[in-house]
Amino acid sequence: MMAVTDKTLGGAMLLLATSVFSYYTIWAILLPLFESSNPIHDMFPSREWAVRIPAFLLIIGMSAIGLFVGSAIVADPTGC
Repeated sequence: MMAVTDKTLGGAMLLLATSVFSYYTIWAILLPLFESSNPIHDMFPSREWAVRIPAFLLIIGMSAIGLFVGSAIVADPTGC
């Protein structure tokens, strides 16, 4: 199996980030501008999840950072 080059991996990550950003922007910002009977509403989850998902990801990310810093402090033999 060939290794993926940095340029290819970076391009794929950029494409994924752009897709997620576009989807979320349409979902959270533009969707309220359409009438609720518009079929575009069927392509997106409920708007309450537009707040819940980022809040959950923020909590998970901050917890991971806290665990990393805490484990680094505990593992440091000098104590600080």
